[in-house]
Amino acid sequence: MKDENKILKWLNNELSHEEIDDLKKSGNFKDLEKIAHYSTQLEAPKVDAEAALHAFRLKQKQKPKVRTLNFRPYLKYAAILVIMLSVAFLTFFNNNKSYNTTIAETETITLPDNSQVMLSAVSSLSYNNKKWKNDRDLELDGEAFFKVSKGKKFTVKTSVGEIQVLGTQFNVKERDNYFEVQCYEGLVAVTYNKKTVKLSKGKSFRVVDNTIELVDDFSSAQPSWLSQESTFDKVPLKHVIADLENYYNIKVETKAIDIEQLFTGTFTHNNKNIALQTITIPLKLSYKIQGDTVTFYKYEN
Repeated sequence: MKDENKILKWLNNELSHEEIDDLKKSGNFKDLEKIAHYSTQLEAPKVDAEAALHAFRLKQKQKPKVRTLNFRPYLKYAAILVIMLSVAFLTFFNNNKSYNTTIAETETITLPDNSQVMLSAVSSLSYNNKKWKNDRDLELDGEAFFKVSKGKKFTVKTSVGEIQVLGTQFNVKERDNYFEVQCYEGLVAVTYNKKTVKLSKGKSFRVVDNTIELVDDFSSAQPSWLSQESTFDKVPLKHVIADLENYYNIKVETKAIDIEQLFTGTFTHNNKNIALQTITIPLKLSYKIQGDTVTFYKYEN
């Protein structure tokens, strides 16, 4: 322990001459000389403070690498599962059948009991296929002609009223502020505002702007729209215009004319100019076409 203290004092040049002489006499002096020699050659490492600080800042800025997981295989399986579930739902749970037509389009539909429905332009029809055997109920928005097979009660529901039959042929037209039922065969029961009216062959029931109107009997075998024509008997012009827009891709505007005036006549679904003439000439009106817009205005001599 004494020698160790002496070594420390010697390295620090703190030994007296007497202490140095004592060390030389000891057996450890040569080892001490070697330690002293090599210790003088040792240097503390030099540190560049600015470089170290710069390196530290760079390390802080570097974002850790994030390993992304490849979900594509799982998404593929998930998509297949969704499709399978959708098909299963549509097959086993969704029993609603629906049909829709657009401008100038008609469609013939055969119902589960072999009844037939001819759906007019811009119309929709729906029913529950699963319940059809016990409840022959349909919902109609627009116009359709029905040929009903005999069987249980057959009901057509609209936003205005209901029509019930057992086996017959009839036409239903339900548009904005216009509701009309025409019976072509058998007997039809029309319910409007909780009141029921029975129609036999050739009879009609019409409601215009929430008012029931008396309509003359007819003798035609089927509605004219099945022959690509629209026929009107004392119908306000605004409803004739609405029908015209349903069979031609046009927008009709009126300029200083009475759209409540009554029109009796027919227009074709096959020729726009002829259709416009058959409507405007009897009412002493003129029209002009600009693209898809047609303007009705008063006839000028």
